[in-house]
Amino acid sequence: MTFELTKDYLDRIQTAIDVGDETTLRAEMDELYPADISGILYELETESARYLLSLLDRGVGAEILANLDESDRSKFIASFTSADLAPFVDRMDSDDAVDLLNEQSVQVREEVIGLLEDREQARFIIDLLHYDEDVAGGLMQKELVKINVNTNVNQCIEEIRQQAENVEKVYAVYVVDDAGKLLGFVSLKKIVLARKYAKIADIYEADVVSVETYRPVEEVAEIMQKYDLDAIPVVNVQGRLLGRITIDDVVDVITEQAEDDLQAISGLSGEVEEDDSIWLRAKAQLPWLVAGAAGSLMAATVINGFQSELGKVAALAAFIPIIGSTGGNVGIQTASLIVQSLSDTSGLTATLGQRLLRTLLLALLNGAVVGLMAGCYTLLIGEPRLFPVVGLSLLAVVMLASFMGTITPLLLDRIGINPAVASGPFITTANDLIGIGVYFLIADFLLAEL
Repeated sequence: MTFELTKDYLDRIQTAIDVGDETTLRAEMDELYPADISGILYELETESARYLLSLLDRGVGAEILANLDESDRSKFIASFTSADLAPFVDRMDSDDAVDLLNEQSVQVREEVIGLLEDREQARFIIDLLHYDEDVAGGLMQKELVKINVNTNVNQCIEEIRQQAENVEKVYAVYVVDDAGKLLGFVSLKKIVLARKYAKIADIYEADVVSVETYRPVEEVAEIMQKYDLDAIPVVNVQGRLLGRITIDDVVDVITEQAEDDLQAISGLSGEVEEDDSIWLRAKAQLPWLVAGAAGSLMAATVINGFQSELGKVAALAAFIPIIGSTGGNVGIQTASLIVQSLSDTSGLTATLGQRLLRTLLLALLNGAVVGLMAGCYTLLIGEPRLFPVVGLSLLAVVMLASFMGTITPLLLDRIGINPAVASGPFITTANDLIGIGVYFLIADFLLAEL
């Protein structure tokens, strides 16, 4: 049964904290998962949350700190001393420990490392600190189970028992040579089913997928998705096994990428959340709002240039919104598909000509349907002379918007600008100008005799 945090429950926990009822608090927390306790900590004041955390098992506390949102964690542990942090860092996976320490000052970082009781953990952290966070080396953890290729299954099982004490999840045993170079892996199923004196050299799988420390985390995520991996070993340029990346860390990367792309497509610059200050949210929204407003003002200038046409047929103004919104929708839809294809490097890529041909055919179909529908509406409102104007305009706008939605992300990607960030505002503004301009030019041509 899942835990549901209610106001009554939170009030009971706060009351127990206020009176220092450690027995009740420990009993309550023992019934919860670390993720549930994290939800409680988010709702408590900092001092109350620190007190509750101090009552927990160090391993549970370490897991909670490792999974807290970065900004919330920074506020939460701002008043922690190095001595307060060290016991938690001692119990974290090395990659999580490095993430936490990278948020601290150099002084605190070095003090915490010096206070760690587990010196192997300290060595792991020092090894990982020099990697950038956006490459495989910065995402990997040092904890894993490895075995020398010259051992047998019985020795391998004993090695697993010793090494697995510090490894939270064992997906496979990695096989290395005397120099530590990665040769392959052995699944736990094979180890269990093999004869105890069978040679590891005879049963290991040499076909192992690995990544070098310098590989971008986005590439690591793509590889793990493509091959459906729970974990992937990380090697240096010489092929020596240095660590592994597990699926939970890759899910975090994928989630972060999706959130960034969603915010970018929505017209937000930088990371912003609902509970951020008004100033931070304004800074994230204003750049694209200003750009959009500038584009709309230019579109208004175009409309103003066709006052004579509006004077002749006032009903022309009624169709301006559908021209703008249809062009914007088609452009964003097309651009989203192109951006998605650019981010997926695992398959064959269509040529520009193939993309444009498919876009043209689809635009012809969509434009014909939408144009015919809008044209029929002109008949219903008693403006039959606008049937060809509105119908042809929507067909042209859909085709032009599809072209813009295809070519814009490709050009931005070619010149090194992130198409997920820049495509939306650029396409929306361009389609407003082009769409309205085309609409009035067609109207001017077809209604010239009026």
